Amino acid sequence: MTNNLIFLCIICFFSAVVDSISGGGGIISLPAFLLIGIPPHLALGTNKFTSCCSTLSSSIKFTQSKKVDFKILKYLLPFSFIGATLGVNVVLSIKSRYLNVIVLILLLFVGLYSLFSKNIGLEDKFKHISPKNICLGIILALSLGFYDGFLGAGVGTFLIFGLVSIYKFDFVRASGNCKIMNFIGNVASVLVFAIRGEINYKIGIPIALCMIIGANLGTRIALMKGSKLIKPIFITMSLTVAVKLLYSMVL
Repeated sequence: MTNNLIFLCIICFFSAVVDSISGGGGIISLPAFLLIGIPPHLALGTNKFTSCCSTLSSSIKFTQSKKVDFKILKYLLPFSFIGATLGVNVVLSIKSRYLNVIVLILLLFVGLYSLFSKNIGLEDKFKHISPKNICLGIILALSLGFYDGFLGAGVGTFLIFGLVSIYKFDFVRASGNCKIMNFIGNVASVLVFAIRGEINYKIGIPIALCMIIGANLGTRIALMKGSKLIKPIFITMSLTVAVKLLYSMVL
């Protein structure tokens, strides 16, 4: 168990660094839990617990750097919570094979669209809050909150892309708001997993500490280097998650 724990701490530290910059860290951390033989639901629950700690660390750092828009998030966060609560209850009872196909197509679209749209997300062009962008944001929060609780692969990537598209944020500001929404969704999921007894705290707590350190480092890098660094990593993670899902479906 000691060797497995060290392995998980190293992998999850790296996943937290990546996730704090561009999202998509779950495709690194969750397979690591499964690789050492942890049952799927327990792996999902423990991964959510550690991710919750990681996103809290990132959220605090982005908030301190004034890259979070609570005037917008006050409308969106309740729907992230509701969506995640519904999603995690569903995932505990059914399989997600068919959803993988939809997610694969969407990730390829997000990655390729961002790749070929040279200026998307590089400049912050947000103007004002409107009924239209709040309604679109609520739909984004509810649907991706559900998806986060249900499957979760690439949810940060989808959130960042959605926030850039709806509010015309740059990637740094989108990442900051994404982390708050991620955190609220993770809290909802963790509560359900905890009630169902699907979290291994013995390994979860030390891994969470490593992920907090990784998230702090990743957030510092994102804030220091800005959108010009985040965008290529974001595109890479979008396409990597898509390839990972395709590989899983083929096998």
